Amino acid sequence: MTEATWGESAKTPDINWRMSASLENVPRGDTDIAEVTDLERVVRDWVRLDPEHKEAATLTTDHAVQIEGVSSTTFTGEAIAALAEHLPPLQP
Repeated sequence: MTEATWGESAKTPDINWRMSASLENVPRGDTDIAEVTDLERVVRDWVRLDPEHKEAATLTTDHAVQIEGVSSTTFTGEAIAALAEHLPPLQP
């Protein structure tokens, strides 16, 4: 019989940064249209927002993402910031 181990990696397994995701409630010019792209781009775009827009933004993913043991498909505020802490390094 194999024994299960529950370390820190079990709380935040690898994130699929290529999955589709949208960033909503962020003005784009004269409109407020959701941007749909991959999760990595959406999170990087959120990082560059001013604090007011960061607070209003909603990030939605195609599949659940688990951060610190909590699984969700919708993220706001501090939850998006937690995703940002796990971003992969930028590729040149």
